[in-house]
Amino acid sequence: MEGKSLELTIAFTTGLLSFLSPCVLPLIPSYVTFITGLSLDDVQKARRAALIHSLLFVAGFTMIFLAFGAAATALGQVLGYYRGWISRIGGLLIIIFGLYMLGVFNISLFSQERRVHIADKPIGYLGTVLVGITFGAGWTPCIGPILGSILTYAASSADMSRGLWLLFFYSLGLGVPFLVSAVAVERFLDFFGRMKRQMNWITRASGVLMIAVGLLLVTNYFTVLAAFLNQYTPEWMRERL
Repeated sequence: MEGKSLELTIAFTTGLLSFLSPCVLPLIPSYVTFITGLSLDDVQKARRAALIHSLLFVAGFTMIFLAFGAAATALGQVLGYYRGWISRIGGLLIIIFGLYMLGVFNISLFSQERRVHIADKPIGYLGTVLVGITFGAGWTPCIGPILGSILTYAASSADMSRGLWLLFFYSLGLGVPFLVSAVAVERFLDFFGRMKRQMNWITRASGVLMIAVGLLLVTNYFTVLAAFLNQYTPEWMRERL
């Protein structure tokens, strides 16, 4: 599908930026120990258990993100006659989200605490999935503007399969580095030590990316850019997209 590779690349990148955001990255060790029930030292010795619980955690928030994507796309289908306006208004919203990430102004909705706290993790593998669902449903600070941008674009496309793929790749961008961090937590701690001073720049990079995507949607140049890049996409990749 023309332009789909560009959309999925952007979705994966925004998921990765969500992982690197100040509200997620510092808490990765806490989440790993919470879902496994092990200390950081024990996690390093029980990598198989860490991997299984992490996969289930990622599956949990992926399910809720896919549900969000399906709902946003369904709304876009209902309002299909106004798809052009949805795309332009959605682009403006994405630009606003980007300006918020750059610190141009404050949106109190995203500044308030919206995490859902669980004092004790439900027992077993199902409990880990439920924690992942809770993470996806309740963690709006920082990932809210980025996730909102992907959902807005999904609504403007009004194509259910495209909307689900977008949210799946967003989840991959957020989930893959979480899995790597869980099975190599000691290396993650070293990585975090180097990255924590760069978090403001990561947030700004997220803002710039969202503003760029928003401008492309408002001006309808996203389709033009996608068509241009499509000719440089390998044939085997186009056939699978």
